[in-house]
Amino acid sequence: MTGLAASRVPVLALNVVGLTPRLLNHMPHLRAVGSAGFTATLEPVFPAVTCSAQSSMITGLLPRDHGVVGNGWYFRDLGEVLFWRQHNGLVTGEKVWHEGRRQVPGYRVANVCWWYAMGADVDITVTPRPIYHADGRKSPDCYTVPAELHDELSAELGPFPLFSYWGPGAALRSSQWIITAACRILDRSQPDLTLVYVPHLDYDLQRYGPNSPQAVAAAKDVDSALAPLLLQAQTAGVTVIAVSEYGITQVHRAVDVNRALRREGLLRVYRQAGMEYLDPWTSKAFAVADHQIAHVYVHDPEDLPRVRALLSELPGVDEILDRTGQAKLGVDHERSGELLLIAEPDAWFTYYYWLDDDRAPDFARSVEINRKPGYDPAELFLDPADRWVKARAALTLARKAVGLRYTMRVIPLDPSPVRGSHGRLPDDPRDGPVLVCSDPAAACERLHATGVKELLLRLGGIPRADESGGRTNPGHFGVP
Repeated sequence: MTGLAASRVPVLALNVVGLTPRLLNHMPHLRAVGSAGFTATLEPVFPAVTCSAQSSMITGLLPRDHGVVGNGWYFRDLGEVLFWRQHNGLVTGEKVWHEGRRQVPGYRVANVCWWYAMGADVDITVTPRPIYHADGRKSPDCYTVPAELHDELSAELGPFPLFSYWGPGAALRSSQWIITAACRILDRSQPDLTLVYVPHLDYDLQRYGPNSPQAVAAAKDVDSALAPLLLQAQTAGVTVIAVSEYGITQVHRAVDVNRALRREGLLRVYRQAGMEYLDPWTSKAFAVADHQIAHVYVHDPEDLPRVRALLSELPGVDEILDRTGQAKLGVDHERSGELLLIAEPDAWFTYYYWLDDDRAPDFARSVEINRKPGYDPAELFLDPADRWVKARAALTLARKAVGLRYTMRVIPLDPSPVRGSHGRLPDDPRDGPVLVCSDPAAACERLHATGVKELLLRLGGIPRADESGGRTNPGHFGVP
């Protein structure tokens, strides 16, 4: 890395989820950024999922060090499986803004929807945060720092479009809202580093797969939505870097790990109101499914051989990692399961643990990312087996609009519509994440995700800690 400007330069860091070299071919505005600067292969961390990837880019550390071993895990001290927590305190390690401030007093950072935003000691924060009403209703909204930014953005852009951010209605509108909010923040506050999360590609790639016409259309839509922000950055002399967390692979099979464990008497449930709930306290083993990886928690070490033997025979399981295997991939942390499963390339893991759909908990048919003990991509679909599903959804929204309590039971229990997943390390770099940057002086052919932190600082004209008399960060260019 030579020839970078010695003075401070504002940096716009776009996280375009699901962006790959193949899809970049359909995105002329973003591709022009790389033509002016460079395009590089971005080597992902394992597991290649949102929370782990973002935490590694922000800290320069592997999951074994920052502790984010997936989008969720079994919190042993609470006895609960929790997904999509938002507090930055869960991420161990020095963040990019800490080193930036140490090197340059007054270094200012804006976080527009990158994960683990709440509680992060940055200058500006915008992150999705629904209103959970006392009567059980949930309304779209966001959380901001400073607090007055919430009212400014809501007045100018409308409320944060939560129901187009995730669920069956997930669509371009949420990314457009985020991008427009970033334009305003970049113009009015002029941060040194602006982090912007752009989720739209993720939706149709999971729905239809990366090889579908819908994937190409989504790439074109994201590119068009980004055009005003990219032009604004260019006009203002802001360096642009776009990264992605992972590439989506085509899948055809869902693997029910927890059902296999239950049939062998290893997983237990408890029952209430005719519904079954995972009982992690009495289960001998259970899996926390997260796309193409699953952490398997085994309470008694003596059961490990039995659990491993059972799962090794399960179709769709490619690898089973114990602590030694986890160490080789940098995910050997106390939050990880005693075993960690990797799916075969065309497979992914469900969280399902019930054996009879009539016993499924009510949240299974709803968009409930915080209640499900695993990730559920079926939340992107309306139940195709329910001929009245759209009418019932409309009626439910009408009840919501007049302030009545409602239950949105529209999600299928059949996982077969899902066509894209991720979590494995990519077999082909063309299907993995990519990095695009407008500064040719920073050019490289490939960069590991743990090197993004250092690159962000150097693009901003901030020297490495060892160059300024401080300590170095061990996670930088190349695989640590």
